Order: sequence, then C-alpha cells, then structure tokens
Amino acid sequence: MARTTFFSFHYDNDIWRASQVRNSDVVDQSIEESGFIDGASWESIKREGDDAVRDWINRQMKGCSVTVVLIGSDTYDRKWINHEIKKSYEEDMGLVGVRIHKIRDEDGNRGRRGKNPLSRYKDPNTDQKLSSIFNTYDWVSDDGRENLGDWVEEAAQIVNR
Repeated sequence: MARTTFFSFHYDNDIWRASQVRNSDVVDQSIEESGFIDGASWESIKREGDDAVRDWINRQMKGCSVTVVLIGSDTYDRKWINHEIKKSYEEDMGLVGVRIHKIRDEDGNRGRRGKNPLSRYKDPNTDQKLSSIFNTYDWVSDDGRENLGDWVEEAAQIVNR
C-alpha cells in the first residue's frame, strides 16, 4: 500500500544526502513524498519567522501517515526536526529513522554517525523512548533503496494506520 510520507532532515547539512534518498526511485515507486523543498523556498520561509516555518511543516505533514527522519551527523539537536518528530507522534503518525551519514556527499565524503533524535522523546503513557517503539535503519548497510517502502509500511502498522 502506498503511504503519504513526510521526510524530516537537516536541510543545510543533509540536503545532498536527502536528495539521494528522494531520487533513488524508491519514493516514486512505493511511497508518496512530502517535506522536500528547494533551497530558495526554504530560505524564504525561514525569513518569515518561526510561525511561517511551523505552518509550512504542518501543511506538509497534513494527510501523511509516516515521518521518515533522515539522520545525519547533526540531526539530533535541530529545532525543526524535533518539532516534526513530536508532532508526528502527537498526530499518531508512524516514525522511522534512516541513518544517511554513510551516503557520500557531492565531494565523495561520508559524514559521521550522529545521535538518534528518536531517543530524545518518550511515550507519555509507557515512558518508552520512541527509538524503542520505532525502528532505525542505515540507508547504506540496510539497503534503503530496496527496503524503504517496507520500513515505511512497518512504521504505519506500529501505529495501526
């Protein structure tokens, strides 16, 4: 089943790697995409302030059943990524972490492994970390090109969507 999916990632650091995920043909074949924006548009939204960014995120997430958090070296401390994770969970969306630091950037370099932002939040009812509820995979080691659709479906099923 195709899922409308929101992609959360650190734009400034990880747009190249995030684009490799988006352009891998997985998105077009198995899931619909949301949360991708070009650099000029992102800068324009940011200049309008926090309310504009929050409104844009909320519009992009509307109708999505899963958020894919693309985890790079500095994803953990990003304000808007943390907002997206929290909002996803509050809206009963599935979450899946996908480590992207091993994807080579435009200069052929790999990033360093960053902390998993899903470990930052707990389910208020069970006190379980979200990283214990939802799975995290590595795009390179776990063959994201082949498996992303399954990971998204699994995350949706965890929240009965």
